Amino acid sequence: MIHEEITISVDGIEATAKLTTYVLSQYEDVRMEPAPFVIICPGGGYEFLSNREAEQFALQWNARGVHAAVLRYSVAPERFPVALLQLANAVALVHEKSEEWCVNPDQIFLEGSSAGGHLAASFGVFWSKPYLREALGIGDDFEARLRPAGLILNYPVITAGTYAHEGSFQNLMGDVADDEERRVELSIEEQVNEDMPPVFVWHGGEDQSVPPENSLLLAIACRQVGVPVELHLYMKGEHGLGLANDLTQAPDGYGIEPSCESWMELAFIWMQEVIS
Repeated sequence: MIHEEITISVDGIEATAKLTTYVLSQYEDVRMEPAPFVIICPGGGYEFLSNREAEQFALQWNARGVHAAVLRYSVAPERFPVALLQLANAVALVHEKSEEWCVNPDQIFLEGSSAGGHLAASFGVFWSKPYLREALGIGDDFEARLRPAGLILNYPVITAGTYAHEGSFQNLMGDVADDEERRVELSIEEQVNEDMPPVFVWHGGEDQSVPPENSLLLAIACRQVGVPVELHLYMKGEHGLGLANDLTQAPDGYGIEPSCESWMELAFIWMQEVIS
């Protein structure tokens, strides 16, 4: 395995991110075709980064023959669009390394949990914006280097409207958190467009922190513009379940919900359908 920590920097921004790779090794006696790659964005309300939504996710993808990396992006006091630019740079880096790492460059997926889901979804709707590629110095080949193959969103923060997780938007926006125009800009359901890649999204029905309506609003918006979307709304399940089993259980015992544990395998099946 290529397991290393790579600094992700953006010109003009002092803050840096860390990309920790879990790249499957190539061996002379094992046939390996270029494989998909998942960039994982942990949650934490844009205040901290949850380790329960990081390495164990990467290892689960590895077990399914998929390369992975965890992006430890900048959180408060850094504001939008710092983390978004860091994610864009990470996507471009994986594309650049695709031959060395045996990655299919057309199969780079983004996964995000909670606020990390908002970050991944933000890239899904903003990846083609001129300001993004200009900030990174990417030219006319930006579509090949930046467009993700799909989004995997775990109980994501989506809307800054009625069902908002206010803490996430306060941390993301800072002093302009009450600017209604800016809140609409950062409400993903308001920004979904035809350039958004296919989406897999799931939510626990008992989530009191980030209401399931976040995922419902996203799915409706995707349907309205023809973006392929697969939604799983479980009857049970509170917020921040991770894998929903003992691999990501919190020290206090939180995070076990057998009825939600199927999401990882469902996401993998969805991935196979997207790339087939």
